Amino acid sequence: MSKAFVSNDAPEAEEDAQEPSPFPAGTGNYMTPAGHARMLAELNHLLRVERPEVVSVVSWAAGNGDRSENGDYIYGKKRLREIDRRIRFLSKRLESAVVVDPELREPTDRVYFGATVTVCDEHGKTATYSLVGIDEAEPGRGRISWISPLARALLKAEVGDVVRFQAPGGFRELEIVAVDYLRLD
Repeated sequence: MSKAFVSNDAPEAEEDAQEPSPFPAGTGNYMTPAGHARMLAELNHLLRVERPEVVSVVSWAAGNGDRSENGDYIYGKKRLREIDRRIRFLSKRLESAVVVDPELREPTDRVYFGATVTVCDEHGKTATYSLVGIDEAEPGRGRISWISPLARALLKAEVGDVVRFQAPGGFRELEIVAVDYLRLD
């Protein structure tokens, strides 16, 4: 085979290539105090507990000789890369965090970040959603990201308004029944 077709100097794909920001332009990484505390706790656990344990296992495994067939060493190095990647991710997210405490907001019937909103659909079925940060979203628990289609439709609306948004099954309309600003845990 001709060397013209083989490139040994090709740059390897960067593991942590710069990803585009998931946040709308001109906005920050909004989080509730509880979400910020959870991310900070995870980062501290990785830095103080998990990473030192894996480093210890890797250094022990490295001392056992042949690394090419040493499962503890190979798995440990892989796990260490995963932990370091998660640490970098959490550090970047926490660096850009804008903590918004919903309890400090003046009482209002208008929907803003951190609101817990009760809505009623066209069939009379009610549902409750809390608008939280991107990293805190748990749709199964009614916590939706503030940049989701539903949350964007709800933002700045108030009690009594009917909002229309694009759902996976087509357009839906919901009436806002109540807006509360409670601390989320």
